[in-house]
Amino acid sequence: MFRNRFWVSLALTVPVLLFSPMLQDWFGFTMPNLSVNRWIGPVFAIAIFFYGGVPFIRMARPEVLSRRPGMMTLISLAISTAFVYSVFALFVAPESGFFWEMATLIDVMLLGHWIEMRSIRQASGALRELAKLIPDTAERLRENGEIETIPVAQLQTGDLVLVRPGASIPADGLVEDGHSAVNEAMITGESRPVDKNVGDKVLGGTINGDGSLRVRITATGDQTALAGIMRLVEQAQQSKSQTQVLADRAAGWLFYIALAVAAVTAVAWLIAVGLELDVLERVVTVLVIACPHALGLAIPLVVAISTTMGARNGILIRDRLALEKARLIDTVIFDKTGTLTEGQFGVVDIATVEGWSEDRALYLALAVEGDSEHLIAQGIRRVAEERGLTPVPVQDFEAIKGRGIRARLDGRWVYVGGPRLLEMLGSNLPDTLARFTEQAEQKGRSVVYLLEETQPVAAFALADVARPESREAVARLQQMGFEVAMLTGDSEAVARAVAGELGIATYFASVLPEHKDKKVAELQQRGKRVAMVGDGVNDAPALTRADVGIAIGSGTDVAIESAGIILVRNNPLDVVNIFALSRATYRKMVQNLLWATGYNILALPLAAGVLAPLGLLLSPAIGALFMSLSTVIVAINAQLLRRTRLAS
Repeated sequence: MFRNRFWVSLALTVPVLLFSPMLQDWFGFTMPNLSVNRWIGPVFAIAIFFYGGVPFIRMARPEVLSRRPGMMTLISLAISTAFVYSVFALFVAPESGFFWEMATLIDVMLLGHWIEMRSIRQASGALRELAKLIPDTAERLRENGEIETIPVAQLQTGDLVLVRPGASIPADGLVEDGHSAVNEAMITGESRPVDKNVGDKVLGGTINGDGSLRVRITATGDQTALAGIMRLVEQAQQSKSQTQVLADRAAGWLFYIALAVAAVTAVAWLIAVGLELDVLERVVTVLVIACPHALGLAIPLVVAISTTMGARNGILIRDRLALEKARLIDTVIFDKTGTLTEGQFGVVDIATVEGWSEDRALYLALAVEGDSEHLIAQGIRRVAEERGLTPVPVQDFEAIKGRGIRARLDGRWVYVGGPRLLEMLGSNLPDTLARFTEQAEQKGRSVVYLLEETQPVAAFALADVARPESREAVARLQQMGFEVAMLTGDSEAVARAVAGELGIATYFASVLPEHKDKKVAELQQRGKRVAMVGDGVNDAPALTRADVGIAIGSGTDVAIESAGIILVRNNPLDVVNIFALSRATYRKMVQNLLWATGYNILALPLAAGVLAPLGLLLSPAIGALFMSLSTVIVAINAQLLRRTRLAS
C-alpha cells in the first residue's frame, strides 16, 4: 500500500514542483503562461493530500481516541497543518503556501514507511522460509498397504506416512520402519545430517536423506515443533522491549514538545514582528517538520533483525525484555546434567594391564556387552563404535544379577562387572588397575572391570560425559567478564570433577530440583544479575527466578513457559551468542535513537527561528530533506547488525 501510494504521489508531485513559483525562481525556469497556472500546483497537491496523506490520519485515529499521541499523530499533525494553512494562504497570500513542501513531505513519509515495512518484511523472511519447509502433500499409507497422496492439512495424529529419499517430512512423528540421515539444519541448526532409525523422532519440515522412512505422525499443524518456532519468532518481533517503550514515549513527548515549541514560536514572533502572515508560516513550519519518522523506524527494525538472526542461529526469543536484560547479566548458572553434559554414561578413561591395548580391551568388552541395554553397556558400545570396532558373536551370554555379565568368546569366559563381580570370582586387582580405581573414585566416576577367565585385564571409568562445546563456552563467557557457576543434584565428588574439567570455580552440589531456585535467589541477594541455563523441566523454578531464564532443548519442546529464551540446539556455545546478540542489539537501538532524536533536536529550534537574526531559517523542504536523511541512516545502521559475528 505504501509503495503504490508513494509512486502515484511522486508522479503527482512533479507538476506541483514545476508550477511552484518559488522553485521556478530558485532554479531560473518558467512554465508556459496559462491562465490556470496558479491552480495546477495546489490542485495536484490537494490530490496528494487525500490520496497519500489521509491514510496517516486514519492510522492516527486510535492514538487520538486513546489519548496516547505517537508517530501517526505527529505525522498527521504535520501534513494536516500544512494542508489547512496552504489552502488558507491560496486565497490570502498565494506565494506563502506550503503546497510543494506538503507534497514532498507526504512523499517522504510514504517512502519512509515503505522502506520500514520492506525492511521489516525482509528481516522477518525467516518466518516465510520456515513456512515453505512444510510440503503441500503427504503420502499416507492405508491399512491395505496402498499409498494415497493427500494435502498435509488432512494429516491426523496416528497416520502412517511414507517419506521418500530427498522429500520433506510433512509433520512430527516417530520412525516405524527404515533408516536414513535427516537434514535438520533448518530447525535445530545442526549442520550435519542426523541418523534416524526405528523409534527415533523426526520433525516436520526437515529433509530426508538417501533412505526411505515410514513415519507415524505424532503432531500436526500448530502442534509441530516448526509451528512452535514460528509462533515464538513472530511473538518476539511483536513484543516490545524497554527501549521500544521508550521510543513510543518519546514520540508522545515530541507531540507535546512540538505544540509547546509552536506556541513559544508564535508568541516570540508576534512580539518581534507583530501580527503578520510570516508568524503563522513559522508556526506551521515547526509543526510540519516535527515528524518522528526515523524514531518510529529506529527500534522495530532492530527488533526484527535481531530476532531473525537469533532464530537462524538456534536461539528462540519468547520475551524481548529477556534479550534486552541479557546485556546486564554478570553471573551465568548452568545446570549440569543434560546442559553441560550429555546426560548419559560414557567411557572417560581406560586402564589396562601390561600386554593389553585399549582397543583389545574394548573389543572384548564390546563383544560381551553387545546384547545388554544397561547404561554402562551403552557407554562402552559408543566409545567402541567411535574407534571403528564392531561386535563379534559370543556364546552363552548370561547376566549375573547385581554383579555384571559374562559370555564365552573363542572358548574363554569373559566377564564385565563392578567390585561385587570381583568378590564373587575371588579376583584381586593388579596395582595398575587398583591405582586407576582410586583416582577414578576420587573424581566421582564409576568403574567396571574386564576379566578374562578370572583375571582382571582392564578397567573402564564411566561418567556423564561433558559436551565437547562446554569447556569452550565456559572459557568464552569468562573472557566476556561473566562469573560462571554450575548447579547439580550429583554428589560433591562428581560436581567437583566436572567443574574442574570445564574450568568452573563455583559449583553447588547435591541440590534438589525444588531447591535450585534458592541458589539463584542467594546470588541475587548478593547483588548478582543471574542468568540460569537449564533443561526447562526440573529447572523451571530456577529459570523463573533468574533475571534471564534460558532453556536448552532439543527443538521439539519449544513452548517452555519458564524461560524467556529457548535454545533449539543442545549447544552451550549458543549461550555465548545470546549475550553477544543482546549487547549488539542494544548498541544498535541506542545508536538509532540518537540518530532519530538528533534530527528533532536540531530541526525544531531552527524551524522556530532561533538563528533568524543571522538570516538562517529552516524551511519545510529542508526539514523534509533532513528527515529523509535521518531515516536512511537509521535503516542502514540497523542492517549493520547482521554483521555481528556469532559463535558457530
